[in-house]
Amino acid sequence: MPISSQKPRPLVGVLRVWLLALAISAALAAAGERWPQPLPLLQGVVWLLVGLPPLLMGLWLLTHWSLPHPDKGESSN
Repeated sequence: MPISSQKPRPLVGVLRVWLLALAISAALAAAGERWPQPLPLLQGVVWLLVGLPPLLMGLWLLTHWSLPHPDKGESSN
């Protein structure tokens, strides 16, 4: 009987990325508690940090995802 290779489990990948984000967040929160003075709010930097990640994700989705071709869809019988 041939040994089948294990398929990659997407949940494991998502869990790894989530744990990495959680660790980075905890490190930033700990650093923020120990920071000697508050950082100045620069409007351009704030808009860049808030707007750039969703924009990059949207561009990635537009370039890597595609809608199914109408001829290859499921039949409606």
